[in-house]
Amino acid sequence: MDKVRRRRRRKISIRKKISGTAERPRMCISRSNKNISVQLIDDLEGKTLCAITTRSRDFRGKALKANFNNVETAKSLGEEIAKLAKPKGVKKVVFDRSGYPYHGVVKALADTARENGLEF
Repeated sequence: MDKVRRRRRRKISIRKKISGTAERPRMCISRSNKNISVQLIDDLEGKTLCAITTRSRDFRGKALKANFNNVETAKSLGEEIAKLAKPKGVKKVVFDRSGYPYHGVVKALADTARENGLEF
């Protein structure tokens, strides 16, 4: 339980400092042992502008693995979130890693989103 408590404490510490707006929403990452999800959130309105997860039907058709929490999947998820953000007029985001270390899956997703047009 210590590991989970430390991550939650880091998450709360990060969330005190950052907030998403309509012009610059918060890009929040959530991970589990099998799946990854990404949301663009406007904290002022309390609304999710767009979201994608490895459990969505659109994404399930593209990947053939049972475990979707890997770097290759994170890269394709980064591309998809950037594509979903463009029609909404979102170019700049605030990156919220939710207390996860910035390496592996989180880093791959962030780098790919940057390469596909999101600025943070």
